[in-house]
Amino acid sequence: MVVKNQIKFIKSLQQKKYRNQHGLFVAEGIKLVNELLSGGILPVWAYTTQSDILPGTDLEFQIVSDSVLKRMSGLKSPNKVLAVFEIPTAEPLDFSDWILALDDIKDPGNLGTIIRLCDWFGIRQLLCSTQTVDCYNPKTLQATMGSIARVNLVYKSISEVIKSSPLTSFGAFMDGDSVYDAKIDGPGILVMGNESHGICREIGDLLDRRIGIPRFEDSKIESLNVATATAILLSEVRRTAIRK
Repeated sequence: MVVKNQIKFIKSLQQKKYRNQHGLFVAEGIKLVNELLSGGILPVWAYTTQSDILPGTDLEFQIVSDSVLKRMSGLKSPNKVLAVFEIPTAEPLDFSDWILALDDIKDPGNLGTIIRLCDWFGIRQLLCSTQTVDCYNPKTLQATMGSIARVNLVYKSISEVIKSSPLTSFGAFMDGDSVYDAKIDGPGILVMGNESHGICREIGDLLDRRIGIPRFEDSKIESLNVATATAILLSEVRRTAIRK
């Protein structure tokens, strides 16, 4: 039986300070929970409204009513499954392939989409500045669609990594050299900037190359969404590698 204090505790994990304090996060939905289990991330508790919700798994779910699940959930419409997981320890950065770096990304949905893009393009190392939104934010987790289980996320000073890295560093800028003309020799570090201010000067001054996505014809759009820009640049990074 789920007691009131347990429900209150699980609900508190919607907030970053309690996730950090307890080293736990909440995941909701059949696909997301299943992907996390497949990725070897350990559950502490798991709840569902249906006993046969995830056939083929050895995980023991506690059956709860719809009303109890709703009280635990951070979603407007709870999705039949909710599990509490241990926050995994990040692995050291691997410099053998491309690293994507995010300089103070603030929107949880953008981060979640970018994590999913990393999974799509086979980018296994995602470096986040310490001010980037928490990857275990519920909105971020939902946007990843489970890809977070296959991407190594490291929160660390981007400047420190660039200074000590053997890789060429690239930054995305509005006035950067066209990515369609630039010679992109990888592996490297690709830095994407904050949604409003772009890449900060401290990091910008350390970068080896400035690249950008050109506007065509008479477009009046000032900038692209950071996740959209990331998709275009990662596509070019991988396309360049294929053509070699």
